[in-house]
Amino acid sequence: MTSFRFALAQFDFPVGAASANAARVRELAAKARDQHQASLIAFPELTISGYPPEDLLQRPSFLEACEQEMVGLASRLEGIAAVVGHPDTRGEVFNAASLLREGKREWTYHKQALPNYTVFDEKRYFRAGEASRTFMMEGVRVGMLICEDIWEAEPAAHAAAAGAEMLLVINASPYDSRQAATREELLRRRATENDIPIAYVNLVGGQDDLLFDGGSLLVQRDGHVVARAPSFEEMLLLVEFDAASRSLRPIDWPEQDDRGPEATMYAGLVRGVRDYVGKNHFSGVLLGLSGGIDSALTLAIAVDALGADRVTAVMMPTRYTSDLSLREAKAQAEHLGVEYHILPIEGIYEAFVGTLAPVFEGRAPDITEENLQSRSRGVLLMAMSNKTGRLLLSTGNKSEMAVGYATLYGDMCGAYAPLKDLYKTVVYDISRWRANVDGAIPLAVIERPPSAELRHEQTDQDSLPPYDELDAILARFIEGEQSAEDIIAAGFDDATVRRVIRMVFINEFKRRQAAPGPRVTTKAFGRERRYPITSGWR
Repeated sequence: MTSFRFALAQFDFPVGAASANAARVRELAAKARDQHQASLIAFPELTISGYPPEDLLQRPSFLEACEQEMVGLASRLEGIAAVVGHPDTRGEVFNAASLLREGKREWTYHKQALPNYTVFDEKRYFRAGEASRTFMMEGVRVGMLICEDIWEAEPAAHAAAAGAEMLLVINASPYDSRQAATREELLRRRATENDIPIAYVNLVGGQDDLLFDGGSLLVQRDGHVVARAPSFEEMLLLVEFDAASRSLRPIDWPEQDDRGPEATMYAGLVRGVRDYVGKNHFSGVLLGLSGGIDSALTLAIAVDALGADRVTAVMMPTRYTSDLSLREAKAQAEHLGVEYHILPIEGIYEAFVGTLAPVFEGRAPDITEENLQSRSRGVLLMAMSNKTGRLLLSTGNKSEMAVGYATLYGDMCGAYAPLKDLYKTVVYDISRWRANVDGAIPLAVIERPPSAELRHEQTDQDSLPPYDELDAILARFIEGEQSAEDIIAAGFDDATVRRVIRMVFINEFKRRQAAPGPRVTTKAFGRERRYPITSGWR
């Protein structure tokens, strides 16, 4: 009997960067061969194109570029075999993985199960493969699967029936707060069903509104998870397969990732900001710092993602801005060491009101004047973004976006929204955790009643139910897809539930115009939750 050593490349391979991705494949393959004596290295799903490439797959020039990179890789990899994910064009396009060995492409496997739910749209682009694939590696028969293949029972069973002694699964599986536990349970089940160990490697990185967390796994044939890679960290993971016991042994893997859910989610938000800014080649970011909890958490994330020297914070007070807001915003900016500006907007706001006075004559002040304050701030922030080249971060959260408690062309201005998929109660949870690490978020900001400070003594609860109640209703309605009757039957107030649901429906037009932000729940606004703007359904 025999054994062999292989490597799993838990790394980021950006969408569209075919040449750079191929270069990284060569670099990591050489490292696995020369420094770690691996005979095989496996890369994530669609390594060459990045995931998800979306409508780039409909451009023949992009597909040809990916193919040319695969041809070059096959001829230049020496002394190690590599499993590389890529789009494969043979009349139709397939989500594929190829084994590159001894200067040639030995075979190409086509993904059999194409996901078409939540954030996935693979049936738009790919044709499904029809057969499982096994291959020999130093006397060991290995079964090859791609991501969704392992979520269905048949592909793994067919590979095992074909004599596979272990399964190698390459993935681009997006993060949400429940996904790691779901993946692990699934892999345990597939391993025990087929009496086969599984090596699972996942992509890392932020891609628009998706986060890929890595979290690669080794699962023994009895379902025991023998190794877990940390989330949101790039690393080359070494594994020994022992054919006598048909078992996997991790070689020098990092300590088990024992971070709590707040720390893991925070790491994802940081990764999302860093990758969005870096991959889109912005010099840094700026944001409006109000003295409230949302902007305070956004500032901490930005500094952890980019460093203080690449972050600008701007306080834009009016007569309604409290002393607490002024004091705590300045204190946080100084504590984190960011560039900080105070730009009063009272004069700008009064100029708007004066200009509009003739057309507003006879109409009492209302939310219009409140929105004018927010839009005055948006004008200044966008001007600073234009002038400095720094990307503007929007600071709104999921609770606000759900019910429309946000101003178009005001506080919704921005190119990226780090908190977009965080309910307000989660914002508080993560802020408390982050404050306990090193005081990056002032406790006074966390403990104060939330307020937009657009009129005297305003609080969010003047317009909304308490956030504990609001978020519970929203989670049931959005993630749970429950009806008003179901939510009311669970003990929530009838009038409140119907009011909240109505606000969700009528504010779809705002969400269509909102900045992208990292997905962390099981039903994010955007590509995952697509409701019509114009609809008679309530």
